Amino acid sequence: MDTIDWSDFMKVALHVGRVVDVQPFPEARKPAYILHVDFGDEIGIKKSSAQITQHYEPDSLKGRLVVGVVNFPKKQIGPLQSECLITGFHDAEGAVVLCTPDKEVPLGTRLL
Repeated sequence: MDTIDWSDFMKVALHVGRVVDVQPFPEARKPAYILHVDFGDEIGIKKSSAQITQHYEPDSLKGRLVVGVVNFPKKQIGPLQSECLITGFHDAEGAVVLCTPDKEVPLGTRLL
C-alpha cells in the first residue's frame, strides 16, 4: 500500500451531512437511491447516487448523518449529475454499509 502525507489527506474534503431526501433511481445500472444531503450553510445540499438498497430503506435514511467527499468533480451517472461521494464499506457479501458518525455533530463538520 502506498503511503501519503498529511497534505495529501487534507486534499480530500470529507464532511458530515444529513440526508434530507431519498428518491428511487430506476435508471441506475445497479440498484441505487438518489440522496440529497445537507452539508450545512457553507456547502449546501448536494446530490449523490448511492448503491445502498440492500441494507437501507428510504425512510430509514431520511435524517441520518453520513460522511461525504464534497470536493470531487461532478460525475454524470445516467440522468443524474452526482455532486458528492457518500462513503461506506462493503460487507462480507459486497453490499455497502454507510460510514456514519455515531453521535450528532454540526452539519458540514470536516473529518480530521
